[in-house]
Amino acid sequence: MPSYTTTDIRNIALVGHGGAGKTTLAEALLLKSGAIHAPGSVERGTTVTDHSDEEKTHGHSIFTSIAHCDFQGKHINLIDTPGYPDFIGQAFLALPAIETVAVVINATAGVEPNARRVMERAGARKLCRMIVVNKIDAENLDFAELIEQIQSAFGKECIPINLPTADGKGVVDCFFRADGSTPTALGSSSEAHQRIVEQVVEVDEKLMELYLEQGDVKPDQLHEPFEKALREGHLIPVCFTSATRDVGVQELLEIIVKLAPNPLEGNPRPFIRGDDVLHELHAEPDPKKHVIAHVFQVTIDPFVGKLAAFRVHQGTVTMQTQLYVGDPRAGESKKPFKVGHLFKFQGKQHAEVDAAIPGDIAAVAKVDDIHRGAVLHDSHDEDHIRYLHKAYPEPMYGLAVTARSRGDEQKIGDALHKLLEEDPTLRVVRDNSTHETIIYGMGEMHLRIILERLKKRFHVEVDTKPPKIAYRETITAKAEGHHRHKKQTGGAGQFGEVYLRVEPLARGSGFQYVDDTFGGSIPRQFIPAIEKGVRQVIETGAIAGYPLQDVRVSVYDGKYHDVDSKEIAFITAGRRAFIDAVQKARPVVLEPCVNIEVTVPSRYMGDITGDLSGKRGRIQGTDMLGGDMAVVKAMVPLSEVTNYQNQLKSVTGGQGSFSMELSHYDPVPPQIQQQIVSAYKPKAEED
Repeated sequence: MPSYTTTDIRNIALVGHGGAGKTTLAEALLLKSGAIHAPGSVERGTTVTDHSDEEKTHGHSIFTSIAHCDFQGKHINLIDTPGYPDFIGQAFLALPAIETVAVVINATAGVEPNARRVMERAGARKLCRMIVVNKIDAENLDFAELIEQIQSAFGKECIPINLPTADGKGVVDCFFRADGSTPTALGSSSEAHQRIVEQVVEVDEKLMELYLEQGDVKPDQLHEPFEKALREGHLIPVCFTSATRDVGVQELLEIIVKLAPNPLEGNPRPFIRGDDVLHELHAEPDPKKHVIAHVFQVTIDPFVGKLAAFRVHQGTVTMQTQLYVGDPRAGESKKPFKVGHLFKFQGKQHAEVDAAIPGDIAAVAKVDDIHRGAVLHDSHDEDHIRYLHKAYPEPMYGLAVTARSRGDEQKIGDALHKLLEEDPTLRVVRDNSTHETIIYGMGEMHLRIILERLKKRFHVEVDTKPPKIAYRETITAKAEGHHRHKKQTGGAGQFGEVYLRVEPLARGSGFQYVDDTFGGSIPRQFIPAIEKGVRQVIETGAIAGYPLQDVRVSVYDGKYHDVDSKEIAFITAGRRAFIDAVQKARPVVLEPCVNIEVTVPSRYMGDITGDLSGKRGRIQGTDMLGGDMAVVKAMVPLSEVTNYQNQLKSVTGGQGSFSMELSHYDPVPPQIQQQIVSAYKPKAEED
């Protein structure tokens, strides 16, 4: 058994924008705690958490990486996450495993887009949050302006818990040992102490009364209300570091072990039970109860095989434990697997351990049935328990891939399947209408890394080209359709006649099929055949070759023949009656629209807004950031920004970045619809 208990565990993820120094900070924390004996370097590719070949080549984090250390009798599970927008899914991977999110902000750049996104996600997941302002040793910093920007972005709940000295070479505590005698870059530490105490006591009426009577309270009296303020989002502590200069690192470790919540203090993670009727369930962090553990990350190691990292929420996992796999995609496993080896991650190193207790993070290897999102449990009493996930951002940047060498198609499929296991924002689609295999990612950089991994790890090379835009079709009016299918070939013939109505549904409603026939006009056994014909058109489109959506179809009449009516006849009649109705129902082609956030030096803001407006975009707003940077938010048709990475690089000289995610589908302009419909050449149907 481990030497620590659940109350000794601190689970924390370092998140934020690229370049904030998260990996260097993780290295400094590991060094200061004694977990490593010499600091690694991102530039040299020697850090604990940036250990993959891709990360060493590109010089920045690409994957979420897990490490751990012990400090002052506490066990810290530390998760380092990527910061570039293309890898936001990897950052979100870590959130189900931890109680505390530390948003790392570059003091020279201020609040950047990815910091905003992960802060918002962490708040939605009811995680405790803190902010670490890194690189405070940079010259010409305006700390007052930076704090104002942080509070403007994230709320007045963001209050410094320590303060940088004027030269950025040290930090001054303003929570545990505030005496106000040491000068700082942000005023008196005693005044800062008063601000944070006043914020904390607001969540505890008795402590508030005591504070008003005495004018102060002791730090140990603040512990429980401090945790409550963190849980409720009433307090977001801000602290300061320079990871490269070892400034504030010791103080940050002390804040983590003394003030960050342990697994008993954090908000419980959201599990649900049931297949039809869902009931919320809270796991109890009791080491003697049945095991409930959640798999939040899967990696495929070329030497070890599949490695599944999980957070234990209830019970104790040992090397003798028999675990069932509850998988939202595959259902419950009927046979358990025996935990042969149990690991703790230290970057790429896998140290074997005897047990994992509630709140801890561990891993198992070589269990093929485990997938990301699975709930591991040791009793059928916990069957049908699921972790309540929030959806990952929809990948919108696509490339069609084909094997460069004949016979590699199966190898590509197998390789992509393994990459899908690891990456929550990678999507692989086989488009039957174009016969294309399309990989979708969060951006050009994301897919570039995927292609590199296909080549280096799986020895597969592919050719790529832009895919067709994933348009959709729908209708805007009610209409009726009819078709009589009659075929005579000498023997038994085919006969089926169908009358149906179509009407539009609200966007996002999907497809509804209703049988409104009466009096036996169509025998019951042929109603599913009509639906099959209708669904063929739903999949392949009626006017432009794209899937139909948001349509209600009701079959209300028809005719049949006692001898010649067969299933195939009603499939054909249903399909053609549906096409007939759609063509009368003012059909439109829908195009995907994306929300895009473009971060550029402020001098390019006018160029970007003008360019996006020229792409049929609607500007949603602009925000000024620190470091003379700005964010332009817009909604724009995906077809207009399929090559935006290169266009932005051209406009800004490589100084801009962007992220985008699917917003909704909108009708294309009439002239564009005419072009799309004219280019469609449907296959001739056989009678």
